[in-house]
Amino acid sequence: MVTDRDYGTPDLGTIRRALTLAGRAPSVHNTQPWRWEFDDNRLRLYRVQHRQLSVADPDGRQQAISCGAALDHARLAFMSLGWFTFANRIPDAHQPDLLAVLEFRPWHGALNQTAARVRAIAVRHTDRLPMAPPEDWPTVLDTLRELARPHHVTVDEIGAEHRRTLIAGTEHATALHRHDRAYQQELDWWSAGSGSFDGIPAAARASVAEAERVGVGRAFPSPPYSNRRPDLDDHSRLVVLGTAGHSPGEWMDTGEALSQVLLECTHRGLASCPLTHLTESEATSTMVADLLPHPAVPQVLIRIGTATREGGRAPTPRRTLSDVFDHSTTESGSTRENSSSR
Repeated sequence: MVTDRDYGTPDLGTIRRALTLAGRAPSVHNTQPWRWEFDDNRLRLYRVQHRQLSVADPDGRQQAISCGAALDHARLAFMSLGWFTFANRIPDAHQPDLLAVLEFRPWHGALNQTAARVRAIAVRHTDRLPMAPPEDWPTVLDTLRELARPHHVTVDEIGAEHRRTLIAGTEHATALHRHDRAYQQELDWWSAGSGSFDGIPAAARASVAEAERVGVGRAFPSPPYSNRRPDLDDHSRLVVLGTAGHSPGEWMDTGEALSQVLLECTHRGLASCPLTHLTESEATSTMVADLLPHPAVPQVLIRIGTATREGGRAPTPRRTLSDVFDHSTTESGSTRENSSSR
């Protein structure tokens, strides 16, 4: 039986350490569309509406997946710092931006693989360059499936015999958007014009020469010419995270599973690249679904492989904690707020 004494609340320093790690979560176009509030009792996760991709993601699906990944990063970080979190997901229909409310209980159990995934947070990054095949792939795939299963998310591989179909789908998606001015402006903004703490810098994007050797990837504005890994064509494995339906809760589930999958790959020394461009339109999403071994709604594709680490690459930028975290506490009947970022 759980009693009140089994519960507690982390101190503010612990909250800040955990959320700093959570800020390294992957997000579509590195929009980092989340905000946290802590009232000395509960921690609340909100989506930030103005960071939603209004053209590429009008329903907020990719935004919810991004926030789900941040939620899982935070829960892993808290566990490594001695706190188990209970997450009440999407708790209030009257507050559509409120995605989860976290309550805490001291955690004294073994960390098992959690500590390894937490260590992976700081070094995980999206690799858009060609990759060599991953080692020990059957074991890796089995592990990824086990990690996604508690989130009600399936992990299915799309075999090499279907890669040409996915490349054709990528070419189709690129053609659909080539003359869409609003889409291209949005893409340009998050590729170059958004600021120094978000978006996708040139070093994290593939040049035309590099992208041609990958085939399956979103067409970002091309950075200056480069030809990294010049002798390598892409031999990554392609997996799909799928759900039973298409609901905000399942999108959040997908984000949590995505976090687990990417951190496990990083822990194993593998490179990864999550892709959502083929699940943005009904036509390409249906094409991907037809390649799966069972009925599922494809949410995210992931390329997984082995890659050399290019020297001199700076980490992809992240917003400061003060931009994404609000702390409020009641003192003598009044409310004090810090780090307001609204």
